[in-house]
Amino acid sequence: MIIGLTGGIGSGKTTVANFFSEFKNVAIYIADIEAKKLMNTSVIIKEKLINEFGDEAFYNNELNRKYISDIVFSNKEKLTALNSIVHPEVKNHFKEFVKNNSNKSYIVYENAILFESKSNLFCDLIITVYASLETKLERVVLRDSVTENEVFNRMKNQWKDVKKILQSNYVICNENLDETRNQVNIIHKILTKKK
Repeated sequence: MIIGLTGGIGSGKTTVANFFSEFKNVAIYIADIEAKKLMNTSVIIKEKLINEFGDEAFYNNELNRKYISDIVFSNKEKLTALNSIVHPEVKNHFKEFVKNNSNKSYIVYENAILFESKSNLFCDLIITVYASLETKLERVVLRDSVTENEVFNRMKNQWKDVKKILQSNYVICNENLDETRNQVNIIHKILTKKK
C-alpha cells in the first residue's frame, strides 16, 4: 500500500514523515531528497539540466541549487521544464524503492507537489499536512534563510491547502508536535488495523 504524504511548503511534511519512520514496518520515500540526489548523480538529468539552464546549473560538479531556484521560482515555464526533467527519473527510482520494500506494511511517499505532478494517481491513500500561513512562513524563513516574499513566490507554484485537503483521505494539523505525533499514531493504527 502506498500512502501519499503532501502539504504546502512549511507545513511540516518531513516532520510527519519522520514520525512515520519510527514504525519498523513502514518505509519512507522523500521525493525532494531523492530528487536532489538524482540531480547530482544521474548523467541523464545532468545533461538535460545543462541544456535547459546552461553550464551554471552545476558548480564544482554539484547542482547549483540557488541558481536553479532563483530561475524556476520566478518563471513558471522554467519550473515546468525542471519538473519534466526530474520527475520521470524520480518516478522510476520510486518504482525500484517499492519493489525493494514490498515486505513493509505500507510505504509513505512524501512529495510537496504530489497532486501537481499527478503522483497521487499511484497512491492508495493520501495524507495532507496542514499548518496556518503564519506558522508556515515562520518555519520557511527560519529554515531556508529567505524573505517572506520569496516564500510567497514558492507558494504560488503549489496548490492551495484547501484543494489538497478536499482530495485527501486524512488531514494532519501540524501546529503542536505532541498532537501531530498523536495524529500519526492514530493513522498508523488505522492503516495497520491495530487496536
